[in-house]
Amino acid sequence: MASKGGGFSETQFAKWIKEGRGQGLNSDYKPWLTVRDLPSLGRVHRVFGHKSKRTHHLLSDLELSVFLMLEWHNKITQIREQFPLERDTTRQLAGAAGIKHPNVAGVDQYMSSDFLVDSVNESEPRFVLQVKYASALQDSRTVEKLELERRYW
Repeated sequence: MASKGGGFSETQFAKWIKEGRGQGLNSDYKPWLTVRDLPSLGRVHRVFGHKSKRTHHLLSDLELSVFLMLEWHNKITQIREQFPLERDTTRQLAGAAGIKHPNVAGVDQYMSSDFLVDSVNESEPRFVLQVKYASALQDSRTVEKLELERRYW
């Protein structure tokens, strides 16, 4: 679980990488973050996905709603939630953009996209969704992190 300050340690990151989090496809995919890793500010959900044949970890009611729409869309072939971004790349992008990289207690944190989605649509075979409530967009730090994610993809 995250420390009191809300961040994770390098030891925790190394453990997750060894576990294969953020890797795999379909039923073998393991999300970078699970519902047990973060203190909940609301409801969290563990939902079985019929496309993936595995349990998906969703961190809000809004993520659940988006997941259900993706799960039942006939052109969607794979849904990976809490997909980690390469930390070295996000560090470089943050530096180039003049944005402070997410850091807690001196440890640069890994960023993640809420959903990495594959589809049979030839014009958009893969896309990323970041799920935020409109009220979160009033926070300038949230907007900065979304911009880093946009630049990453």
